[in-house]
Amino acid sequence: MKLLLDTAVFLWLSYDAPEISEKARDAFQDPSHDVFLSVVSAWEIGVKSQLGKLPLPTPAEVFVPSLREQLSVASLPLDEPSTLQLAKLPPLHRDPFDRMLICQAIEHGLTLLTPDHQLRQYPVRTLW
Repeated sequence: MKLLLDTAVFLWLSYDAPEISEKARDAFQDPSHDVFLSVVSAWEIGVKSQLGKLPLPTPAEVFVPSLREQLSVASLPLDEPSTLQLAKLPPLHRDPFDRMLICQAIEHGLTLLTPDHQLRQYPVRTLW
């Protein structure tokens, strides 16, 4: 299975948060699964950190790649076909970062690892 981490899940993994469901944790830890973090999540972390809404132990440009490497998570670039999926999405959720993660998951056949119930309303595979 190929998994795409929701931004919150990536951050929770940094401190082994109890919010992570057992099913999600098992899927993440399964060595047969490929796990990705979108550059969209890196962008979201950088923006929220800069606005003072997300305190990080180190600057975002150090924190994100360091945690990705520590967790053995690959970076998923944003490509044009993924962005064009946006026009096909119903306006159920307003968060632009989440909407783009949905688009990437759809375009690349990924399962989105997310606790967000709203995202499950979209035609995307989710796991929690």
